[in-house]
Amino acid sequence: MLPSKWEGAYKNDCLPQIRMDTEKELLMMDQKQVKEILLGLGADLCGVASIDRFQDAPKGYHPTDVLPTCKSVISFGCRFPAATLNCNSPVPYTRVRNSITAKMDALALDFCMEMEKHHIACVPIPTNESQWDETTQRWRSIISLKHAAQAAGLGTIGRHSLLITPEFGSMVWLGAVLCEQELESDPLKDPICNHCNACVSICPVNALAHLELTQQACWDYAFGEDQATQCWVIRCHKCRDICPFNFGRENSFIKK
Repeated sequence: MLPSKWEGAYKNDCLPQIRMDTEKELLMMDQKQVKEILLGLGADLCGVASIDRFQDAPKGYHPTDVLPTCKSVISFGCRFPAATLNCNSPVPYTRVRNSITAKMDALALDFCMEMEKHHIACVPIPTNESQWDETTQRWRSIISLKHAAQAAGLGTIGRHSLLITPEFGSMVWLGAVLCEQELESDPLKDPICNHCNACVSICPVNALAHLELTQQACWDYAFGEDQATQCWVIRCHKCRDICPFNFGRENSFIKK
């Protein structure tokens, strides 16, 4: 037992630490609160994956290769206006794709700044930036957004290499945030794609002939300048068009 003259000093010395621990507990957020913030900022889908779900990530493209202290990956999605697939002109689809990319990046940034108000460190992942991976001879995001979304229970990756969600099919754009706080993971979705191979058959350049998409063949054909209009457009999305799970339940009112 401490002498009475020391007891008061001991308690006073402990008070700052007790206060810090209490404040830390108040600042900690659970999965539900995290989702409420992201959905409030404009996301349509949100899920969480713990870091142990990324064991198969390519070397150099694991979340901890970006943020060594990462404990959780928060994946989110925004619906992509599905009617753009029905247009005769490629312009609406192209412009929406370009605009929604900026929206996803802004949403991720706003979320990270909001989390820092709660003393939780988060890092946004760019939605549409790739770098060359010499090891695998492929272009990659610093972490794979579709694999992060699958790991966070948003949906599953189809044969056409796109994420398919129950709500919006593949008509969803993805973003992600790396988080230092450990959060509860969402349950994984059961496979949605039935491997009908309709996307494989319809591809004009056989980019899906192998299980892994032949990136350059797809991009060279799908993206580029329209010679007639001299505008940069996305001229092909046949693998989306043909997929029986393309629209999801929220877009079921749209006729193909």
